Amino acid sequence: MQQSNENDMQIALLIDADNAQYKNIGLLINRVSTFGRIIIKRAYGNWTKAALKKWDGIFNKYAIKPIHQIDYTTKKNATDIALIIDAMDFLYTSNCNCFAIVSGDSDFTPLALKIRETGSLVIGVGLKNTSKSFINACDTFIDLNEIEDNKGEPEQVKRLTERERELIALFRTAAETWQDDDGFTDLGNAGNYIKRVNPDFSIKDYGVSKFSALVEKYRNFFDTREIKSKGGGSIIQYRMLV
Repeated sequence: MQQSNENDMQIALLIDADNAQYKNIGLLINRVSTFGRIIIKRAYGNWTKAALKKWDGIFNKYAIKPIHQIDYTTKKNATDIALIIDAMDFLYTSNCNCFAIVSGDSDFTPLALKIRETGSLVIGVGLKNTSKSFINACDTFIDLNEIEDNKGEPEQVKRLTERERELIALFRTAAETWQDDDGFTDLGNAGNYIKRVNPDFSIKDYGVSKFSALVEKYRNFFDTREIKSKGGGSIIQYRMLV
């Protein structure tokens, strides 16, 4: 079980667009955000290429800064070099202590090893065909094939609005990250995580004023319980029913 410690990890998310799928970016950001707060989001590529045109709508939606890098030669990947230069800059000049590198390229193996030597965490993100050397150089690896999408959702979830489906998905991600041995997750952890992923989140948009009322409103999707805290108060926990 991963501990909720959002103040520990300040994350730089660095995306090699030549080796990443734009369709997975939202799910990817949700998963990486379980480790802490993403304070830098950059995607690297030669944006004049036709293959990268569909990234245009991704930048504003997820507040990602596009870094344009032309191809100086056909034999060297200038995009990789630009990403590595920025990563080293952030390593020594920013508050980042966690680096999420999105690529399947073995060229990033030395970078991952160098970052780890400084004591910072390295999260690798890619597909199953990602270089084994890169995977082994990271502290943890996220396989994009294992990040669930809406295709496998139950019918009761599919009947929700898009905004409601996204909310349920965030509750599910929080549960997968912080659940205890009984499958229950502190509602406070989930609330903090949802606000971190969606800064514009307003619980009032769902017709309630607090998270406990929110899970009650969608009680067909949650099982809840209340336990006593060490301070004498109470903690509301939930687990997913779907």
